[in-house]
Amino acid sequence: MGRAVIIAGVRTPFVKAAAELKEMPAPELGRLVVQELLYRTEVLPDQIDELICGNVASPVDAANVARVISLRAGIPNDRIAHTVNRNCASGMEAVTQAAMKIETGIAKSIVAVGVDSMSNVPLLFRKRFGDKLLQLSKAKSIGQKLSGILRFRPADFAPLIGIKLGLTDPVSGLMMGDTAEKLAREYGVSREEQDAFALQSHQKAVAAWQAGRLSDETMTVYPQPKSEAICADIGPREGQSLEALAKMKPYFDRQWGSVTVGNSCGITDGAVALLLMDEDFAASLGLQPIGRIRASAFAGCDPARMGLGPVYSSAKALHAAGMTMSDVDLVELNEAFAAQVLACQRAFDSPPNDCSNCDATVRLKAIDDEKLNVNGGAIAIGHPVGATGARLILTLLGELRQRDKEVGLATLCIGGGQGGAVLVERMAA
Repeated sequence: MGRAVIIAGVRTPFVKAAAELKEMPAPELGRLVVQELLYRTEVLPDQIDELICGNVASPVDAANVARVISLRAGIPNDRIAHTVNRNCASGMEAVTQAAMKIETGIAKSIVAVGVDSMSNVPLLFRKRFGDKLLQLSKAKSIGQKLSGILRFRPADFAPLIGIKLGLTDPVSGLMMGDTAEKLAREYGVSREEQDAFALQSHQKAVAAWQAGRLSDETMTVYPQPKSEAICADIGPREGQSLEALAKMKPYFDRQWGSVTVGNSCGITDGAVALLLMDEDFAASLGLQPIGRIRASAFAGCDPARMGLGPVYSSAKALHAAGMTMSDVDLVELNEAFAAQVLACQRAFDSPPNDCSNCDATVRLKAIDDEKLNVNGGAIAIGHPVGATGARLILTLLGELRQRDKEVGLATLCIGGGQGGAVLVERMAA
């Protein structure tokens, strides 16, 4: 049995959907980060045993997007690849699966990818439209074809928006933003608090980019041969203000709500890749790890309160590691919604009653503001759902290095009522 270590990672800039990266589907975004990762580490493609990719908006023309990315990145045909989907934690799932495979001796070197091109989530049509098209295709005579055409009604041509369907939980019937509204009411999170948190996210992200703290983890992307280079996340707004945020109308509950586009994460395109290896194998190649996973955990919770997932999963991860929040130097908690993060902060301080299975009251405590999302989060940077879980780990390890700290917690809520958490330890050179 070996010990899994993280050698390096890289990501594309995160860009708002339907913008600069809209012509780059998930397989291409994934290929870019994998090739850049191999280039930066000087690891040869044939030194990779496997590629695991977290992806949510599965491309219809690349069902196993991991395999497509692997082959297009130059990894040999005889190396395996598979895709995982745990909604928002898909990238985190790819990383944790890679670590477990290495630690059980199945592989020595795995690339874990997280990717989503939310620009390319398709529009869909209702089944009755497809049924009518099928019948029309079977028509032989002109009369049958005319009859088939006349069966169509204007409503048949109204598309179903794939993004909206994907962000609606089929069990609770709630959109993700509705679950944030539920937590805002339950935990007394005001609109003013949400907007102030969103403003801080932008201010922290802008400051991080100006200080160069995120540049090492991010590669330059050229969306088209003659287009301008994209070197940084496009979401953070230097001029964001409370006044501008206050003008935005509630988006999900338009009459009584407090969750707006401004205090929610953006719909985003992006990709992340991390290289994990057996520690002895890495040493044989002369590679210095940047960190390792101390413990990880996924936990279930009420789908209608899915935003509290980080509380449940973090309690399990801390229990597995024999640690408490006092041992954690930095926290990356995905900002799906400001209301959700603020509710989690309160729930970390006073865990829900059904979170007692892992002695949560002993393990958890309120997250210090100075430890939380120090470089901003998804409200500013964006949330390409399949990529974010891996991005949290990558950003966390980079910040631990820059601050000369040891342990960090990466955690996020997961649509459908789950949470994911990973405790990472920095490994100094």
